[in-house]
Amino acid sequence: MIIGVPKEIKEQEQRVALLPSGIKQLTARGHSVLVQKNAGVGSGYSDEEYTAAGAEIVDLAQDVFGRADMIVKVKEPLKAEFPLLRKGQILFTYLHLAASKPLTEALLKSGATGVAYETISVNNKLPLLEPMSEIAGRMATVMGASFLAKHNGGSGVLLGGVPGVLPGRVVVLGGGTSGVNAFRMARGLEADATILDVDVERLRFLDLVMDNIRTQYSNEANLSSLIPDCDLLIGAVLLPGAKAPKLITRAMLRQMKPGSVFVDIAIDQGGCAETSRPTTHDNPVYVEEGVTHYCVANMPAAYSRTATQALTNVTFRYVQLLADHGLEGACKKNPALTGGINTREGKLTCQAVADAHGMKYDAPF
Repeated sequence: MIIGVPKEIKEQEQRVALLPSGIKQLTARGHSVLVQKNAGVGSGYSDEEYTAAGAEIVDLAQDVFGRADMIVKVKEPLKAEFPLLRKGQILFTYLHLAASKPLTEALLKSGATGVAYETISVNNKLPLLEPMSEIAGRMATVMGASFLAKHNGGSGVLLGGVPGVLPGRVVVLGGGTSGVNAFRMARGLEADATILDVDVERLRFLDLVMDNIRTQYSNEANLSSLIPDCDLLIGAVLLPGAKAPKLITRAMLRQMKPGSVFVDIAIDQGGCAETSRPTTHDNPVYVEEGVTHYCVANMPAAYSRTATQALTNVTFRYVQLLADHGLEGACKKNPALTGGINTREGKLTCQAVADAHGMKYDAPF
């Protein structure tokens, strides 16, 4: 198989989809790999390293898409890349289709097979999403703490406090991977932190395995009672493959103190607040209702080398499986991969995405 790795074009996206070490393994198995010039530079991997591993360096994205049987990316295709996709080609990347009907329609029109990292489920876990959720969760607290600084437009509250001064208060909405990592970082900074979730068994589990954890059942009443005294609110809700629910209303945000911060980790899936809209690393925040909103849609790209290594740790085995056996053969070898198929030959094959857009669902096979 010919595998293509284009350079990511999303603003400030510095990650790359394959490491030189992975390419060495693929070429040793008889596959060919095309890497666009400078695709790995943002993560610290030079073209020379890719060449030494057996890749062919090509100048243009058009050449990568035009020649490759499978495109391996990090982020969803942008508008400029839509025309490059074609029928019979596999696109393996984060897609987040529930948040974008234009992208969904473009993939269907192309006839390409879109396999999404974020909808591959193994034992009720999302193994290809978890490493980025870990990074985004840890980043959420770090970024929130930074934008609480007065010179960054915040209230001037230090999350950890000091002797004689109470710590800042952090509320984490969602007890999944990103939420737990955000909570751990908040507690590491010695903030006063509370985590909410609708799954009582999950809260019970977290209470057993984590020290000094404060949990509360997630509903509108409990969230509304916590928000007025909250300095940092972190939205970490996830419905796999589906659009994020708008659990945080504008009215709730009005209750927050001026200069407080809201970080929406769920922005890739449309955001979990009525006031959420995607931002970039170049312009990461805006203020609504007196609250600083941090809604960067590709948070882990800020720490691109760590993120690239963490991502490829979990994606590479699937890349190799698809390369060795093709789509149907790979799905027979590992049935979990079938859950990643969002589009195939012009058909929408992910129920959650179909529901989000009111479109027709078809089985992938």
